[in-house]
Amino acid sequence: MTDHLGNIRTSYDTVATAYADLVQDGADWESEGFDLFAELAGGRPVLDVGCGPGRTTGLLGARGLKVTGIDLSPGMIEVARRDHPELDFRVGSMTALELADGELGGVVSWWSIIHLPRDVVPQAFAEFHRVLAPGGVLLMGFHVGDESTHKTSGYGGLPMDLYVHRWRGDGLTELAVAVGFTPYLDAEIPQDRLLFRK
Repeated sequence: MTDHLGNIRTSYDTVATAYADLVQDGADWESEGFDLFAELAGGRPVLDVGCGPGRTTGLLGARGLKVTGIDLSPGMIEVARRDHPELDFRVGSMTALELADGELGGVVSWWSIIHLPRDVVPQAFAEFHRVLAPGGVLLMGFHVGDESTHKTSGYGGLPMDLYVHRWRGDGLTELAVAVGFTPYLDAEIPQDRLLFRK
C-alpha cells in the first residue's frame, strides 16, 4: 500500500469510533440530493465510496437502493457493520475498485476524495467511470478552496497523519470530463457538490 493510502487507513482506524459518534447530522441539501441520486440511479446497484461509519450508506439504503459501502479503513468498516448490520460493507480503495465494468447505476463520493493526492484523483474518477453503466450517475461532495493542509489530529484530539485537499468545482469537472463524464445541470446544487452522468 502506498504511503498516502497507508496514512489514510491508519488515521481513520484510530478515529473510527469517535468519528461515528461526532459526525451525525447531514447538510441541508442531503435529502434532496440523495432523492435525486436515487431517481437517476434507476433501481440499479450503487456504491458509497469512502463510506466511513456508514451514515451516508444508511441514507441511501433508506431510499430503497441496493447499496454497498467501501472504505479503506477496516476500523471504519467495523463500525459501519455494527451500526448498519443490514447493509453490505467492504474494505477497499476507490483507486482500485473490485467491481466489474458497468456494474453500477450510481456512485456516491461524499467528501471522500479530499485525502487523495491531487495527482491520484484522476485515477479515482477513471474507476468511478469504469464501474458505472451507461447513464449511471456520480454524486460528489468536497471542500471548496485551493489549499492543502496537513491534519495531525481530529475527532476529539486523536492523532491523525493525512492531508486535506480542497478543490474548485471547475477543476474537478475538468478531471471528470476527461474520463468521459458529463455534468448534470438540471438541478440547483451547492458549490461543494457535483453531479455527473456517464
